[in-house]
Amino acid sequence: MTTVPSVPMEGVRFPEGFLWGTATAAFQIEGAAGLRGPSIWDTFCATPGKVYGGHTGEVAVDHHRLWREDVRLMAGLGLGAYRFSVSWPRVLAGGIGFYDALVDELLSYGIKPCVTLYHWDLPQELESAGGWPERETAYAFAEYASLVSAALGDRVELWTTLNEPWCSAFLGYASGVHAPGRTSPADSLRAAHHLNLAHGLAAAALPASARTGIALNLSAVRPLTGSAADADAVRRIDALANRIFTGPLLHGAYPQDLLADTAALTDWSFVRPGDEALIHRPLGFLGVNYYTPALVSAAPDGAPGPREDGHGGGEHSPWPGAEGVAFHQPPGERTDMGWSVDPTGLYDLLTHCAREAPGVPLLVTENGAAYGPALHDPARIGYLEAHLAEVHRALADGAPVEGYFLWSLMDNFEWSYGYGKRFGIVHVDYETQTRTPRSSAHWYARLAKSGFLSRS
Repeated sequence: MTTVPSVPMEGVRFPEGFLWGTATAAFQIEGAAGLRGPSIWDTFCATPGKVYGGHTGEVAVDHHRLWREDVRLMAGLGLGAYRFSVSWPRVLAGGIGFYDALVDELLSYGIKPCVTLYHWDLPQELESAGGWPERETAYAFAEYASLVSAALGDRVELWTTLNEPWCSAFLGYASGVHAPGRTSPADSLRAAHHLNLAHGLAAAALPASARTGIALNLSAVRPLTGSAADADAVRRIDALANRIFTGPLLHGAYPQDLLADTAALTDWSFVRPGDEALIHRPLGFLGVNYYTPALVSAAPDGAPGPREDGHGGGEHSPWPGAEGVAFHQPPGERTDMGWSVDPTGLYDLLTHCAREAPGVPLLVTENGAAYGPALHDPARIGYLEAHLAEVHRALADGAPVEGYFLWSLMDNFEWSYGYGKRFGIVHVDYETQTRTPRSSAHWYARLAKSGFLSRS
């Protein structure tokens, strides 16, 4: 697997109006825990051994206090858009005013706000009542979406209902390496459906004039060999990583092979008549999050395969119904997350989505890499250059990609890795909260201004 971009850097220009932005998530940056209710991530962080170093999001990078500075920072980089998430527990505590002011500030600098309603911080009270495996959580999400829509809908055009529902369902309820830390394969499948349903219900609650989408961490799944057994391993993982969401979202039905693969775990009776039609609403855009591909094979003798899937350790698999599939680490360069650097996977996903959802605009809603704390970060620049070359190649081959949101604006709380991994193009000193743009930030600012991709 090559890490060399397929398009030469010289002469690569993105179209006029292409949206250049960055992305963050509320729990990872805001802090101010006392001004909101508890979420499942507060509970998870407080559980010994769940998060690296016992780190928490109580302060994070203090964005709730420093948000004006952060907006000025984005404006100084010449960014055209900012994808941020709203904290559901903060809204329930009466904190919608924070986001109201943030939207106004962004617009005053000419930065387009892209609101994500859910980036994993479920209110703990809803988890205590059963969480995403319960249908009522989807209805509660629709009510929350209505509240946020009423406050921000007159100024926000781009809305993302959910960020990476695969992680919420399968890392949260199957493998337990994410909050709420449960390990029930059957519940993870129920959670996946109710997250899909929540998307459909929330989309109906948002302004009719809005462009509403969803951000999926679709997986570019590849076989280790050309054998029929490895091809079936790809099919199984593709069903659980991708088609469990794109099936109802794009085609109005769950794939039959997924139902068959998981029949020993559930009869899928939690899918009620009409659910798939509710999920299958017109999309204003489809968001694609991409970091690394998956390399799989059939495990020897059908035994459970190794967990080299890039989603943390743990005794429990996030792949219910995919027993006998082994994951492999591709050779070559890796980021600090241990993830293989292969930009061709992003091209594959974008062109596949263009074929599967013709006419639906695409946004790269997350892409980036974790590297060390240094201010000069040529490895990150190389990663971004190579992946953006593949975005441009997909555009040239007809994929309707309208924008790119780099993950992340700044270093932050990286979930179960705590503050041990840094994705930011802006360095954060966690002791002083001082923000310092890295070399990659200046590189990205030049790209956002010119639309011209060239070697640094």
